[in-house]
Amino acid sequence: MDEAVVLYPSPTIGHLISLVELGKHLLTHQPSLSIHILMPTEPYSAGKMDTYVSSISGTFPSIKFHHLPTVTLSTTSATHHETFIFEVLRLSKPLVHEQLLSISKNYTICGIIIDFLATSALSLATEELNIPAYIYITSCASFLASYLYLPTLHQKTTKSFRDIKEFHDIPGLPPIRSTDMVKPFLDREDDAYINFLDFAIQTPEANGIIINTFELLESKVIKTISDGLCVPNNRTPPLFCVGPLILAEGQRAGGGSKSSSDDAVPDECITWLDSQPSQSVVFLCFGSLGLFTKDQLREIAIGLEKSGQRFLWVVRNPPANDLSVAIKAQRDPDLGSLFPDGFLERTKERGLVVKLWAPQVKILNHSSIGGFVTHCGWNSTLEAVCAGVPMVAWPLYAEQRLNRVVLVEEMKLALSMNESEDGFVSADEVETKVRGLMESEEGELIREKAIAMKNAAKAAMDEGGSSYTAFSKLIESWKHGK
Repeated sequence: MDEAVVLYPSPTIGHLISLVELGKHLLTHQPSLSIHILMPTEPYSAGKMDTYVSSISGTFPSIKFHHLPTVTLSTTSATHHETFIFEVLRLSKPLVHEQLLSISKNYTICGIIIDFLATSALSLATEELNIPAYIYITSCASFLASYLYLPTLHQKTTKSFRDIKEFHDIPGLPPIRSTDMVKPFLDREDDAYINFLDFAIQTPEANGIIINTFELLESKVIKTISDGLCVPNNRTPPLFCVGPLILAEGQRAGGGSKSSSDDAVPDECITWLDSQPSQSVVFLCFGSLGLFTKDQLREIAIGLEKSGQRFLWVVRNPPANDLSVAIKAQRDPDLGSLFPDGFLERTKERGLVVKLWAPQVKILNHSSIGGFVTHCGWNSTLEAVCAGVPMVAWPLYAEQRLNRVVLVEEMKLALSMNESEDGFVSADEVETKVRGLMESEEGELIREKAIAMKNAAKAAMDEGGSSYTAFSKLIESWKHGK
């Protein structure tokens, strides 16, 4: 029978894209493979997947999508959006079992690659079906270090991280403030924390850990993990650094809800950028889940206007009840009611505001872009790295505060936006950081480092590079049943 690899993403567009890119590269290394992607129920609206899935199916016939039957959630509210994901994936476990049995009737399954948020399926593969199983980390190696070390930190205290004031020493990382830990890690009584802890304990049982990064970007922490220091009381599975895996330039990711004028957005953005000077525009975009209150949007607008810099800004509606995470489809924002009076008119010669979505990869690779204000989601970070664009880090949820520490202190690829205790950023701070990125000596040093990392990212994926070699080793591990 033909050989197949099964990919099991969590039901969010960013995680799906990352695993699909992994599948594409596996086909490059072994074209005879058949890639099967299991698609669980979407627990909330975080970007349209149907258009993206259709485009991949039409372009890559060896990649097949299997939509699992719909499951019904009992959870209606939660502090973290991961809670909804975990319930979907827990309820989907018997459906995954049935789908794997169905696929195995026509293919020899070499392995299953499981999104780390779907670790509940690990025992199903390794114990019940005897399929080699690999955990896929969609974030950085620094996140992986904190994730693997979580059981050790858990044993050292009975307090929640949110109630601890001191820094935490995690192997391979600079000292991490409690407030900069992954958001779902902060409350040890929360369902999201309990799931992450359980999954971190299970991960050493995997046949390997695949991670979307490359060695030169995170060499110190990658070595620390590989040396076993993050799992002091258990084995550390082999580590395969296969990144950067990002959406190809020009492809539509589906992030954000569809605007009524969505089809015109790419042409509008690129045409406008074509008329701007080289490296003169700051791009502001905050992912498919990041939202700001109306007051915060006004502060950003005031700061951008005061900065005097050219800008391209993707704006979404403020969330209901000031939630920081969107779980429902967003309607078109009424820009006139969100911004200070006259803002759009006063800045029309040097600024462009678009609603809900913009072609991020294509924009970041445009010659007019000179800086990126980002929520520090790992996909967006890698897209900026591959484009050689310096960043201002403004984390909003998930592991993004940890990403900021690493981007600023370890990688030297970003300035840090400084928030108040309630997460609010003033107009003066927006102005200072935007001007600093575009005009200061520190901003120029970050720009030089960004260009160097862009070249390193390309070298990692080229034949003979570190990530190219990691793919070869991964495929060899299947052949030898390791």
